[in-house]
Amino acid sequence: MLITLLTDFGIADEYVGVMKGAILSVNPCATIVDITHHIDPQDLIQAAYILESSYRYFPNGTVHLVVVDPGVGSDRAILAVETEGHILLAPNNGILTLLLSETKADMIIQVDNSDYFSESVSQTFHGRDIFAPVAAHITMGVEINRLGTLMNHNDLVYLDIRKPYLSDEGALVGTVISVDRFGNLITNIDLNCLENFCKADLDKILEIEINKNRISGLSQSYAGADTQSPLAIVGSRGYLEIAVNCGSAEKFFKAGKGNPIKVLGFRS
Repeated sequence: MLITLLTDFGIADEYVGVMKGAILSVNPCATIVDITHHIDPQDLIQAAYILESSYRYFPNGTVHLVVVDPGVGSDRAILAVETEGHILLAPNNGILTLLLSETKADMIIQVDNSDYFSESVSQTFHGRDIFAPVAAHITMGVEINRLGTLMNHNDLVYLDIRKPYLSDEGALVGTVISVDRFGNLITNIDLNCLENFCKADLDKILEIEINKNRISGLSQSYAGADTQSPLAIVGSRGYLEIAVNCGSAEKFFKAGKGNPIKVLGFRS
């Protein structure tokens, strides 16, 4: 079975490598895939969006190990959630908010059976001592109901993630939620939001506003604007992005996470 890893550990330290060692110590045949280890430190919302947009591209039976865990060592629970044929291991800190708003959890377990933990558990590195060995045991055939106590949906922590909204002036307002390594500004405005915004007036011409700069219309590719010129595009994650052809929108607009984005519509 396959295990994916999504963390905010980065790759400069030993943390990711040691987690993989802990997995392979239990199941030497495990296949491990890194989704990313470059979630900004403790950024649960960024992690929630990346998890929601990536997990579905893996086959049924995949174990998704998600460790963005500012509450490590506290009394926060660790979850094992089965949904849509996937198994998610994550802290109960709201990181599954977006994913579970789209899918129904078939089973939720609070992982508290220490039989599947490492022999000694550090208060600061549950990724190595709890998440990794538990994920490995699942790939060895351990059913998640053996990992601990059945939980109710009402016991899940949810993040207060503000959705895009219509302003008083009729603009669709969203937020930059992450910046990728190319400097593209990825927003929380998805294709469905854009389609609903345009549905009332099919002749509407879109303009995207960021930091008092406006971009006309949506491009079909990153080459849809001249070199070093800005563009707006629905990216591979399904969210509106602001980009610069062969450049960085982050630098061009002096913008970053938390920046508001407006989509305005004008009659042709």
